[in-house]
This record gives sequence, C-alpha cells and structure tokens, in this order.
Amino acid sequence: MRKYLLLLGIAALIASCKKDVAPDGIDFRQEMRTLVQEISGYARGRDADFIVIPQNGVPLLSTTEEPTGPLATDYVAAISGISQEDLYYGYDKDDKATPASETSYIRNYLDKGKSAGVTVMVTDYCSTHGNMDDSYAQNAAAGYVSFAADQRNLDAIPSYPTTPHLVSADTITQLAQIKNYLYLINPAKFGSRQAYIDAVRATNYDLLLMDLFFNDNTQFTASEVESLRDKANGGRRLVICYMSIGEAEDYRFYWNKDWKVGKPEWLRKENPSWKGNYKVWYWDAAWKAILFGQSDSYLTKILDAGYDGVFLDIIDGYEYYESL
Repeated sequence: MRKYLLLLGIAALIASCKKDVAPDGIDFRQEMRTLVQEISGYARGRDADFIVIPQNGVPLLSTTEEPTGPLATDYVAAISGISQEDLYYGYDKDDKATPASETSYIRNYLDKGKSAGVTVMVTDYCSTHGNMDDSYAQNAAAGYVSFAADQRNLDAIPSYPTTPHLVSADTITQLAQIKNYLYLINPAKFGSRQAYIDAVRATNYDLLLMDLFFNDNTQFTASEVESLRDKANGGRRLVICYMSIGEAEDYRFYWNKDWKVGKPEWLRKENPSWKGNYKVWYWDAAWKAILFGQSDSYLTKILDAGYDGVFLDIIDGYEYYESL
C-alpha cells in the first residue's frame, strides 16, 4: 500500500537518508530484481502457476536507468504482472490529477512491460465520481487493468461505481484474464473476519488483493481464502496476498520487540511517512530468510494458505539507497 511519496514525505526521507549507510559496491536495482526473482523461484517451485506482482519500481523493467534500455528479461520472466500507483490520480494529492509529465514517464515503463506480455495493473487514488470515471477510461484506453481507490487506506469497498468496471461472471484462472480488481488490504473497518469475507463475497471483482492477516494478527485460513474466490454472480476470482519486501513492519508476526535501528544490522531507518515501517537491507540473507525459504517464512505462510499469488510492495525501496 504505497504511492510515490508526497512532497513533505520526500523532504523528510531525504533528510533521514543523510544519516544512513549501506555497504559499498551494491547494485541496488539489481539486488531488488534478484530478490523478486528468488521469491518467484521459491514460490513457483511449489506452484508452477503462482502469480507474482511487484508494485511500483517499474524502472526495474529496464536494465539501464532509461525506459529505452534493454528489457530485464530474467526479471520479466519471474513476474506475472506489474502494478503502479497514482498513474493518473493521486501522485501529489488524492483526487488530483497526476502531472502529465510523470504519467508519461511511468507509462514508458508500463508499456515496455505490457509489450513483453506482462499484465499492467494501476491503482489511482480518487473519490470524485468524474475523476474515478476518467481514471477507468484512461487506463482502459492504455490497455491497463485499474482500480479507482476512494480511500488511501485501502480499507473499504468503493460504493462507486455500483458494479466493478467491466464486470463479468467469468471464472478467472489466470492474471491475464482479469478486467478489474479490488484492493482491500486493511480490514480495520470490518467488525469481524466473517464480516470482511461476506463483504468481499458480495462483490463481483475478478481479483482480490488482501492481507494475510485480519485485524487481530491471525491468519486467514485456507478454507476462508477458498471461500473468498466466489463472486456473487457465480463466477470465480483470483485471491492475491500482499507482502512488503522493501521495508520491515513492526506489527508483523516476525517482529522482535528487541529490534532497533541497526540491530540487526539490516534494519535501517524508520520511514518518516509510514510510522512503524523500517527500511531494510533487502539484499541481506537474514531479511530474505524472513521472507522466503524457511518453514515459517512469510511466503511459506502465503503458499500454505492457498493464495493464487503474491503482491510485492516497496519494490521502489532501491530509490532510498540510491539517494544516500
């Protein structure tokens, strides 16, 4: 659940960057590609059809710092889709159009991925009905699947439009088939896990992006995940689980109360725009072990619960280290 940082957040982040360090000789972009590829390889070793969707950080699709550079083919082979926030609305402020220059720049990368056969998903943050309509129209014209989120907290099912954009009763088995999706990773407003499940089952979205845990930090069970696949109209949807890989979150199951910045060494500065979220040396083996490869790793829990795929956040975490 991220956007390119608001202007004040950027200023605070730059200020904090000056006090942080990273080992010399790290190719931060390639290390993030490698992490995504390793996550994909581990997951697809158990489920060959497992879906992997990185959010933001779309410049990683190019092997150079320009969108015209060669395609990062190993990275593209490891992912099923790419997701981008704030493409048309929300970059500077929610419900405000993103500057055309920023949209154009990001679209160069999105179209690069689309041409390589990768499904492009866009989350715009807008609540005015006219802006929501415009977001859906512009994304559809570009060939992107989109969601107009009327809440930045991603804690509610939008009441507008009354039915999902391009709604259908199709049974969805592959990411390339989706025409719409629901991004609902924060269940805080739902009084119970069953209330959350019932609310989702009453919708007809082709794909659900959700968290592994309910408010009480207990996991959704495999049977609950299975039930969430049912659309109200009789079709079936994909259910994808959120996992942040570029920051550590102090409310997650893996958090050790004795941790503090620098101890363990890979745990770095707190993100000033998202309290409780900490930068990490995402290339570090100890952090990777938390994410995947072990019986109690984050990704193992996701696989065991039967999700169709994983939605990887803070892919643009490399930008922080490039700014040091």
